[in-house]
Amino acid sequence: MEYFNSTLKRRKTRQVTVGNVRIGSDAPITVQSMTNTETSNLEATLQQVGALENAGADLIRVSCPDKESTKALKYIVQKTKVPIIADIHFHSQRAIEAAEAGASRLRINPGNIGKLEKIKDVVDAAKKNNCAIRIGVNAGSLEKELIEKYYRATPEAMLESALTHIKILENLNFYNTKVSVKASNVQLAINSYKLLAMKTNYPLHLGVTEAGGLLTGSIKSSIGIGQLLMEGIGDTIRVSLSSDPVDEIKAGFEILKSLGIRSRGVKIISCPSCARQAFQVIDTVKILEEKLSHIKTPITLSIIGCVVNGPGEAALTDIGITGGGKGNNMLYLSGVQTEKVLTSEIINKVVSEVEKKAAEIENK
Repeated sequence: MEYFNSTLKRRKTRQVTVGNVRIGSDAPITVQSMTNTETSNLEATLQQVGALENAGADLIRVSCPDKESTKALKYIVQKTKVPIIADIHFHSQRAIEAAEAGASRLRINPGNIGKLEKIKDVVDAAKKNNCAIRIGVNAGSLEKELIEKYYRATPEAMLESALTHIKILENLNFYNTKVSVKASNVQLAINSYKLLAMKTNYPLHLGVTEAGGLLTGSIKSSIGIGQLLMEGIGDTIRVSLSSDPVDEIKAGFEILKSLGIRSRGVKIISCPSCARQAFQVIDTVKILEEKLSHIKTPITLSIIGCVVNGPGEAALTDIGITGGGKGNNMLYLSGVQTEKVLTSEIINKVVSEVEKKAAEIENK
């Protein structure tokens, strides 16, 4: 079970489909990631795809740089419940093979393929196989002529690139399209998406590309993606990290949870800890994050080390623990003081109560 917030004022867009997933308009904002295995290595790729599915990925992208990868793609699609996206760069034949192999979407810039005849062949394959296309503009690979015109990657250059690729597809009567204008520079990405949102009604895929490692990348992505979502811009997101792809899904859902847009799993509210803490808050939170990772039901949990803010936070969460003197901490259920809990029993007690609450919600 998940919670979707419909009060966010979203930008009105076309609605497209990627496999069985609706994107744009009033559809839930989706979270996606990309495998980092060699796609032709079936065992490794399927293992990573499975981990991403389990983490809650709505869409999963795999790279298809060669014929061995598109051959493997057909088998991967058959073994996967989540729609699979094929990442293609310049080779039209790879795109055709991927569409025929069952990819739900191609990530490709049609203008990079070459002659119009080759582009038409790709579009025909996409139409025939009910395969969507994402135009993926990236500041690091803008067309040479645009760099010469604008001297560097600018929001205007990114917009012009996106609109050029969109026009190519529209001229071929193809509209099952999603667009992104990614940059590693947060402000460039934000301003590019804002321009694009004013000029087109296609769904937008948000991301700060090549954002960095787990900490740095999560922060940059939260700022960039979060600001755009708060302005109603964005229909799918990817947090691009130099880390385990599963971390991208976790970070993506944390962004959506923090904005109250979409909730999945346990949302922990915890203090940074100080000399007043009656138990080791940091260690407790780390252990609980791991032990509660299997919970998919939206539940709020507060872990506060003392009585200064503890009771107030506990009153607003499903389950709460507030630190107390002599190892006697207070458990709150639905904002109500319930019982004292010894410090040594906090972990087991909280896990037990969260699991009970999840079962109660699921069985309603």
